[in-house]
Parts: sequence; C-alpha cells; structure tokens
Amino acid sequence: MTGKYGLMGLALLVAGAVGCDQSKPELDKTKADLQAVTAERNTLKTQLDQANAKANGLQQQVTDLTAKLAAATAVAAAPPPAEEMPAPKGKKAGKAKAAAPKAGAPAPEPTAEKKQELQKAPEARSGRGHF
Repeated sequence: MTGKYGLMGLALLVAGAVGCDQSKPELDKTKADLQAVTAERNTLKTQLDQANAKANGLQQQVTDLTAKLAAATAVAAAPPPAEEMPAPKGKKAGKAKAAAPKAGAPAPEPTAEKKQELQKAPEARSGRGHF
C-alpha cells in the first residue's frame, strides 16, 4: 500500500508542478499589474493630499477676506463724525454745504466737450470722478 500511496503522491506532485508552470506567467503578469496600480494609487493619493492642502489654504484666505470685507463694510457704513466746518467769510453756511458733493453720490456725467478732452489726454485728469 505504501507503494500505491507513494505513486499517487508522486503523481500529484508532478501534476501540481506542471499546473504551476502553466499559471506562472499569469501570476507574474498579475503581480506586475498590482505594482503598477499601487504606484498609480500612491501618485493619486499624493495629488489628492496636495489638492486638499491647497483647498484648505484657499478656504482660509476666503475666511480672512470675508472678515476684512465685513470690517470695511462696517467702517464704511458708520456715519462720519459730525464736525462743523466754519463757514467761509461772506457766504452763508447753507450754500457751502450744498456745493459739496455727497460721498456716496456718483460722479455727474461728463459733457461732450469733456468727453473729447478726456479722449485726447486721458492721463491729464485724475481724482474723484476721473478714473
């Protein structure tokens, strides 16, 4: 019986070795594919980490700018301190206040002559209403 089992064991060993030889190229190909996919995954993970870090930085900038905008809006919305300017001599105070343009009012539309002048020499004019 020992010979029968020994022969069967030898047959299985030979069949197993032959079977492994046929699947070895497939196994090697699968290992190479696994290494390629793992390398691609690592590259993509690195890119994702960089993108997340950049997104966090940009979110912080948005938060900072929103806070600055809120502070600037609060300052702009606050009424200026009420300081009385002395009226020029010989004129009434009401006329002096009426002549000053309002801070929030848009600049008046330029006349045709001023438009032509501005087109000829745009750098010659500067200041409020001449941007």
